Amino acid sequence: MTESKEKNEWLEWGKAIVIAIIIALLLRTFIFATSIVEGESMEPTLEDGERVIFNKLIYLVDDPDRGDIVIIQRPYKNYVKRVIGLPGEQIEIIAGKLLINGEPYNQAFITEEVINQTGNFGPITIPEESYFVLGDNRAISKDSRNGLGFIDEEEIIGKSEIIIYPFSEWGLTK
Repeated sequence: MTESKEKNEWLEWGKAIVIAIIIALLLRTFIFATSIVEGESMEPTLEDGERVIFNKLIYLVDDPDRGDIVIIQRPYKNYVKRVIGLPGEQIEIIAGKLLINGEPYNQAFITEEVINQTGNFGPITIPEESYFVLGDNRAISKDSRNGLGFIDEEEIIGKSEIIIYPFSEWGLTK
């Protein structure tokens, strides 16, 4: 190989690597990022130490839906919680049974044992541009009932999409 061909090949590889790094940084900054689940508040859906990929773009084009597992950004810590109440709705929990605008809501993502461990709460009305979130492990979760309060729309920075670690748990979040 001549010296100029070898130099051109190195330049091509260098350009490809720089482009790949720029694309990866753009994807991580504007579209996808990772978060580590800390604690047991989202069990059994998400467990302590699991790493999830979340979609940062989705809520720029759409609003959070009931049941979405979201990443909430607060000044000192991010939280992973499930959206339960939407703006303007009334939330009440009676003996673990969740009522939204006075109607029972089926919480298929939690066990009967968790429902039975959840006490009473509310009724409260969610302000406009705010959300009410709960952890799936209601007995120990810090959520909208007891510390996080209502979640402002701009505090929701993404939707959890995929568990990527540990590899044995790899799959979509529910």
